[in-house]
Amino acid sequence: MFEETIINEILAAAPLFLLIAVRAFAMIQVAPLLSSEAIPQIAKISLAGFAAYAVFPSVQVNDWGIAAYGLNFVFLVIGEAIIGLTIGFILVIIFAAFATAGQFFSLQMGFGASETFDPLAQVENPLLGQYLNLVAMLVFVTVDGFRDLFLGGFWRSLQSLNVMNLITGRDHIVVMVMSGLTRLFFDALIISLPILGTLFLVSLTTGLISKAAPQINILSEGFPISIMVSFVVLFAVLPFMTQMFSAVIGSGFQMIHDLYIRVGTQINEGGTF
Repeated sequence: MFEETIINEILAAAPLFLLIAVRAFAMIQVAPLLSSEAIPQIAKISLAGFAAYAVFPSVQVNDWGIAAYGLNFVFLVIGEAIIGLTIGFILVIIFAAFATAGQFFSLQMGFGASETFDPLAQVENPLLGQYLNLVAMLVFVTVDGFRDLFLGGFWRSLQSLNVMNLITGRDHIVVMVMSGLTRLFFDALIISLPILGTLFLVSLTTGLISKAAPQINILSEGFPISIMVSFVVLFAVLPFMTQMFSAVIGSGFQMIHDLYIRVGTQINEGGTF
């Protein structure tokens, strides 16, 4: 009975449901893990429809005076897609920090030329960057990242953000994106700092040995030593890295919440659209 009531409400407000589904689908198309081409498009569309169905009862329409399926409605659809892309892009920036961290020390440890195609990110990544990216995705699943994505990201956006807020608060969005890019390199440097520091000491030691004993061909032994030391340090600091990964992912969702606070409209219990 309750399901029939919701379905009847959806049919009565089909344009609103379509706008919510467009926002969810745009977010899914960009968000990490969900944006992989390994997931069929029909599954993404179904997930977007289910997400819109789940949040539809909590969305209220204030002064809905726009003619459905007109030119204004087309602009609304584009705006909702931009909002969904913005939410997903923030998480893409956060996840790019993990791959960038691997790129920082891949060259120093001798894996700079070992790039492979990452099917999830759809780019060429060094082996260590792809490995850290996979570890970060496992951490994302462990810390209930999908719950935060759909509840703290998608559902909260329906309560506090609409197309007009997107236009009037574009300055805040630009500042947030720029700060996110800055935070990307900062987080990548912090994550890779233990291995980078260790490799610097290894390079310094091998340089001193080559100067003290020129007859020793230290260059032929330098790469195996760097690779071995890097893997030992990576094995030792991986538990601490996972904690750092969890903190970085949490900061990404905090950036989304801060964006809602700065740009969003006043939040009430039922929500506004």
